[in-house]
Amino acid sequence: MGGHNQVRLLTVSFRAVPPELLRSALRVLLSQGSVTQKPFVQHIRDRFADAPPELVAPEVLFPTINQASPECKRYMAMTRCVFSCKLAEESLKYLIHFVDALRLAGAQWQTGSELEADLEKFGGDIVQAVQALKESRPEPTEALEGQLFKLWTSLDECRQYCQGLEPQSPAFPFARSARQVKDVFGLLFPNSDHLSSLSHSSGTPISVDLSKQGSIETFTLGPHQVPRLFNGLWQLSSPAWGSGTAEKQEAALANLVECGLIAADMADHYANAELIYGEFRNRLAPEVQKQVYAATKWCVFSPINQPVTHEFVLAAVKERCRRLGGRVELLQFHWYDYEAKEYLEILAELVKITKSHPVLVSAIGLCNFDSEHTKEVCEYLLEKQGSVGIVSNQIQFSLFDSRPLQQMSAVCQHYGLKLLTYGSFCGGFLSAKWLGQPVPEIYAEKDQLTPSQRKYFDMIRNWGTWSEFQTLLETLSSITQKYDVSLTNVATRWVLQQPAVGAVIVGTRLGVSLHGDENLKVFGFALDDDDLQRINDVALGKDREKSLSIYQTLGDCGNEYRAMH
Repeated sequence: MGGHNQVRLLTVSFRAVPPELLRSALRVLLSQGSVTQKPFVQHIRDRFADAPPELVAPEVLFPTINQASPECKRYMAMTRCVFSCKLAEESLKYLIHFVDALRLAGAQWQTGSELEADLEKFGGDIVQAVQALKESRPEPTEALEGQLFKLWTSLDECRQYCQGLEPQSPAFPFARSARQVKDVFGLLFPNSDHLSSLSHSSGTPISVDLSKQGSIETFTLGPHQVPRLFNGLWQLSSPAWGSGTAEKQEAALANLVECGLIAADMADHYANAELIYGEFRNRLAPEVQKQVYAATKWCVFSPINQPVTHEFVLAAVKERCRRLGGRVELLQFHWYDYEAKEYLEILAELVKITKSHPVLVSAIGLCNFDSEHTKEVCEYLLEKQGSVGIVSNQIQFSLFDSRPLQQMSAVCQHYGLKLLTYGSFCGGFLSAKWLGQPVPEIYAEKDQLTPSQRKYFDMIRNWGTWSEFQTLLETLSSITQKYDVSLTNVATRWVLQQPAVGAVIVGTRLGVSLHGDENLKVFGFALDDDDLQRINDVALGKDREKSLSIYQTLGDCGNEYRAMH
């Protein structure tokens, strides 16, 4: 009875909670992982199964020029909810209806309008929905083939509709979507009669002026010389960071290459990042193409349930090359469970493929391996092949997460590996924007934190108090005046000057915001011993006790991705 009363009291209490606070509390619950997410997801799936959402009439969705109606915004949110609840196949009819409705309602929009921004978001939603479909590994049925082809046809008809609008044709907002649909169609139905009719124009050649490149620090990674800043494309994995059109994304990439930031990091599960980067690279002039560097990943999140053979590993490499439309300069490997030892055989085979198929892949690295198993891999390869063979490990490394200084840096130095670090900006928390600011309410609508900021806010809390965080920002800010750079530049420079670090991966919101010129300032100065001591005293602790505490709390690098601690 006591438990029943408690539930009843909580239910009554929730009715009195302000809507914004209730949304915040719900987001906190959902952020705790699968245990709390599962009942919410299942409840929504059941409701959709009992009463599928209705399709809204085109003229209701798009009643006016340049604006989406409130009903349209609700429809977009509902569609996002459907595929987010693992109903990707069921979401296809809602995607098709929305795209068709634009044409059937005679919708019109101008550059910079509210409707254009909403259509860009929906284009990102189509990408995510189709990516969710791919990752769900559906049975390739005739019905699914028909739905995917219908979605492609709707997108193609919308493209033609955009071209015919007068007086000025707006940009087709779903170019990214069409690219993703064609890719997944080919993956699920490689022998379909429809495949030949899924034409996709790769667009005109992209011109970049490499004479604009400034002074950039580089390092050797496998057979290549690369910048010490990589463009990180993980933010393409979710529309929470914003969505840009294909044209805006291409312009952003061209700007980065012109700045000299020619290396990009992506992954097999970062939505259509590989497709975007591959098409961009292949539209560059040949002399520029060969300078542009692609690092991607093969991430294994569950048992492979088959023997490790040359054919199995080579097929995984070829899939990355197919999506990139060319060679992978660095293929980084992530493995879900160290107790399942197949990863050793896979890595040995990957290293062999760099030698037997250099046209496919140049070098092999690790992703989120801890110190013990990085060492294990290196020793295994030395014993089996006479050389280490791998060149890098990608891990989190920042002023808040200095775990690599405990063991990882020394292991990498010993075996000749370079660290590629992410999270070094802490989602933007390491910037002047947060100096003197109060603690944010991470799930409140008013603060509008990105998924990265919510993640790294937890990292800050593991590291210390908000007051200590402000002390660190003040310390970094005082150093900025010495070199006339930004606070973020100082935080990045600190990581670049740590042992074994090759490059910092900078999250890039393609087509949404651009900070290439500002980030390049990190190469114009170096922190001296006094700077490093002042920063270390605050970030690591006087006797490095903060660094040790984080290590003891979270375990070694990458431990949080395996839930082993």
